[in-house]
Order: sequence, then structure tokens, then C-alpha cells
Amino acid sequence: MSLSIPRLIGHRGAARHAPENTLAGMRAAALQGALWVELDVKITADGVPVLFHDDDLDRTTNCHGPVAQMDFTSLRRLDAGSWFGASFRGERVPTLAEALQAAILLDIGLNLEIKPCPGRDEQTAGIALSMALSLWPADRPPPLVSSFSVTALEMAQQVAPHWPRGYLMDEPPDDWAAIADRLDVRTININAARQTAESIAAYRATGRPVLAYTVNEAEQARRLFAWGVTGIFTDTPQGLFQALTGKGPKG
Repeated sequence: MSLSIPRLIGHRGAARHAPENTLAGMRAAALQGALWVELDVKITADGVPVLFHDDDLDRTTNCHGPVAQMDFTSLRRLDAGSWFGASFRGERVPTLAEALQAAILLDIGLNLEIKPCPGRDEQTAGIALSMALSLWPADRPPPLVSSFSVTALEMAQQVAPHWPRGYLMDEPPDDWAAIADRLDVRTININAARQTAESIAAYRATGRPVLAYTVNEAEQARRLFAWGVTGIFTDTPQGLFQALTGKGPKG
């Protein structure tokens, strides 16, 4: 199935407008016209796939400590919204299953980033993608599965071979192109702040679309698009679209 990538992808939902990696964030992105959202996937101590970015709970919940040491029942009791704003008080950490269902109902595409806690790369990818495969409708375009972890992408290649993969990089290793070929990835996902016209040209020379994170300013977005970037991850889909085009909300 062909991979149709929008120019703007909601980052962790719409991270400037709602708590990141929540159902509220997904709804905010959809209301802003985002056609895709990017979400981070971890597993709890008892192996439940959930949406969460950090290895620790401190920044985005009312609790402390490692995510990997908390079971799902305990995690579910936490407030994952008040840190962002009082109107989101009581927002919960969603399961991956809930996020998949929300994406279907909202009619938006997904980039699922496998974001394993230390030492849980293979386990996180295996559990999360096995569940996602069982729940995602066969007649919908599958999510793009990305990760900084080569181990996680290797597991994705085994568990969900027909789902597209994206190789996430901050500082690329010398053999990044060989790794991309070995993993048979469909996209190269890179840190926008580190790029030049030459670096984007090198990524594009592999024949793959280039996606850049995280871009919230129109000047940077224009520069990246001029260099040949296909899509960018943004915390404010509607605001950036309006800044780029002067028009109303669109993905």
C-alpha cells in the first residue's frame, strides 16, 4: 500500500494545545485539521502498551518514578492532564488500543513511535505491534512505525513486515544509510534543528521521503520544504498551516 504523507503531522497529538500523548491531544490535532498525528508508545511493568514519551513519570503526571516499574492499574489512576492546564485535570494515560480506536473514529493517520524504556526495545516493539496488528482495520492505511532504536525497528520488521517503518535519527551514525537499507525503512525521520541543504540532499538520495521534527515556526518550515523535506512534525498544526499559507486549518 502506498504511503501518503501529509506536509504537517501533529506532534504527540497537538502538544501546544493539549497534553501530549493523550486522547485529548489527538482530538485537538484532528480539530486543527491534522491528517496524521505522531504518538509515543511504551509498555508498563506488566506489559500493557500505552502512550508515553519520557522514561519517568515526573514531567507529565502527578507521580514520580520510572514508567517501566509501574503496572497499568496504578498508571491508570494518575492525572496526565493537570500539568498542562486545569481544564485537562483528570486526563488519563491512554492505552495504545484506545489510541488506535480514537484514530479510526477521528479518521486520522498515525505515526507510532516505539519509545522503549532502557533495555525494553525488543519487548516494547513486539508487544505493541502485535496488539496494533490485531486491532487495526485491514482496509485502512497502516500506521508508520518509527523508532530511534534499531533493535525496535528490527522487531517491527519481524512482527509487522508489511507496515511501513521510519528510521528516526538525531545525530546519524556513519553507517545510517546501510542501516536504513537493512531495515528496509520507508522514511528517514530527522532532527530539523541539525539540518542543512546538503544533509537533506543526502537523505533524499536514498529515494526515501524525509520527515523533520519538531517545527513550529513558519520560516524554518519553509526552509525545510525548499530543501526537499516531505513532511514536518509540529506541535501546532493549525497555527503553522495558517502561518505558511494564510488560509484556514488543514493537515
